[in-house]
Amino acid sequence: MKVVCFAGYSGSGKTHLIERLIPVFKARGLRVSVAKHAHHKFDLDHPGKDSFRHREAGAFEVVVASGRRLALMREFERETQLSVRDLIAELDHRVDWVFVEGFKHADLLKIEVWRAACGEPPRYINDEFMAAMATDSPGELSVLPSYPLLDLNATEAVAAWLLENQDRFEYDSSPNLKLSLTDAC
Repeated sequence: MKVVCFAGYSGSGKTHLIERLIPVFKARGLRVSVAKHAHHKFDLDHPGKDSFRHREAGAFEVVVASGRRLALMREFERETQLSVRDLIAELDHRVDWVFVEGFKHADLLKIEVWRAACGEPPRYINDEFMAAMATDSPGELSVLPSYPLLDLNATEAVAAWLLENQDRFEYDSSPNLKLSLTDAC
């Protein structure tokens, strides 16, 4: 599987870009999974449903499946911080690509999604894992990065760049990988 992390400030367009890329990859016959970091408590289940009742009764995990869908819900006894590698390990190994949203400090190659309208400076300056930047504001950059600038609004071009460079995004499950300087640029 190949893994790419989309990092950027809130409101920069990470979700929107991923949402547009998924059907482009799917149209090429590729399976895409998404791993997303949530900053808050969230729930996918509803009161009254059997799976909700099982969790409320104290089940550590509840897996629900039909002929078309599978969902796994796990309750941690105490606050737990999972790494992006923990999430990727939970995914089906037959997936072609994993798009990671968030996890800006992960040791994975990233595409920074940056818009000048967000009012924040780019993060690329100090991140050895930055592979490219997708932006709608290249003229607003005070310093041009040494890696490719992609047009945030040109979904097909971003997809083509990822596919042309797919060997760079091959996932190695070894934690704390260090890239050589030539691999990071």
